[in-house]
Amino acid sequence: MSKQQTIQINGLLYDAQSGEPVGTTRQHRQHQPAHATNVHAKQAKSTALNRKYIDMSMRPKAKTGQKQIVSRSPQISKFAPDPKPVVKAKQSMDIAPVKHPVVAKAHAHSAHHAHPVAQAHVPAKEVKNQVISQALENAKPTKHKQHKIKRASKGRVFNVASASLALLLLAGYLTYLNMPNLSVRVAAAQAGIEAAYPEYQPSGYRLDGPVAYTNGEVRMTFAANAGQQKFALNQSKSSWDSSALLTNYVEPASNGQYETFSDAGLTIYTYGNNAAWVNGGILYTIRGDAVLSNQQVRNIASSM
Repeated sequence: MSKQQTIQINGLLYDAQSGEPVGTTRQHRQHQPAHATNVHAKQAKSTALNRKYIDMSMRPKAKTGQKQIVSRSPQISKFAPDPKPVVKAKQSMDIAPVKHPVVAKAHAHSAHHAHPVAQAHVPAKEVKNQVISQALENAKPTKHKQHKIKRASKGRVFNVASASLALLLLAGYLTYLNMPNLSVRVAAAQAGIEAAYPEYQPSGYRLDGPVAYTNGEVRMTFAANAGQQKFALNQSKSSWDSSALLTNYVEPASNGQYETFSDAGLTIYTYGNNAAWVNGGILYTIRGDAVLSNQQVRNIASSM
């Protein structure tokens, strides 16, 4: 083969087209001596330090929880705030749910009374309803509440009794005040006349005894509170007028010694401790030993 068809690489001939080795050169065939020094070259020593021979006190200690101090320029007035340390969130412990003491007691009670052979699974909702119903059945009102209820009932009864007593006293007082009027009305109905009780009553006198009545006449007596003086006020039917009263009754009874007064359209005759006047078909007379003034007699006449 020609030189153009082969290529020599490191002393070997290769076919330029196929690349297969063709032969070796003379130089390659010659033995190249090897030196022992090259084969047994010394291995370089490691420069790494053995940790077990290092003094641990000489090692720099890591600083935790301290901020790195950085020098600040006096020409800068505002600085950014220091970064806050990142705090790792504590891992929350998964705590299993705890049964309520009432529910646990109900479970124990149901397990104790259940049939030993087969126990049916009871839903939690039904257990809860059973526990609530059992608690309501066993619940009893406390003594404190009972005392409050008793006190409230006693206070209510006391208030009702006090109000009833006040009403009775008021009714009795009103009845006492209106008793003379009621007595006169009853007597007038029995006598068959329009009798009335005087609204004016002389000071120091009171109604003495019940109101008396006969056919066509009503009589009431007033007595002094301190003394024996009394006067009787009579009311009877009459067809007289003031002139007939003067002629038929006042002049004969007074022997012509009388006084005449006019008040509220009435003509009143007085003589001694007595008086008489006529109004609306009723003859009014006052007789007795009580010393009444003319003004007191006029007040009695005008108040009836």
